[in-house]
Amino acid sequence: MKNIEVVAAIIKKDDKIFITRRGYGEFIDMWEFPGGKIEKGELREEALIREIDEELELKIEVKDLVTTIEYDYPNFHLIMHCFLCEVIGGELKLNAHNDVKWVLYDDLDNQKWVPADVLVVDELKKYF
Repeated sequence: MKNIEVVAAIIKKDDKIFITRRGYGEFIDMWEFPGGKIEKGELREEALIREIDEELELKIEVKDLVTTIEYDYPNFHLIMHCFLCEVIGGELKLNAHNDVKWVLYDDLDNQKWVPADVLVVDELKKYF
């Protein structure tokens, strides 16, 4: 089975977390933490800064690694490194998603998540 390694941003502001809704593919209209694939030669933090800029046109500061989760999809094994981040600039534009929102920690369980991101939500409950 093919391994795919990605990074995801846990963008936090006060008691809310920023989430994005997929605008394409098998999991269209499901919620996820924004991010994407690490390119060859990139550090994880560099990949995350690039992905958030490409997908959302936001500038972020990458803080701490929150968790790394692994999930088996039917066609590949996903390894996702999730970092706590803060928005430091840019103007939000949806280039890969069809919606975004800020969600209270208590409402994270009430979203229709992309399957692997359910594991991230479980880890966030322990982290915060």
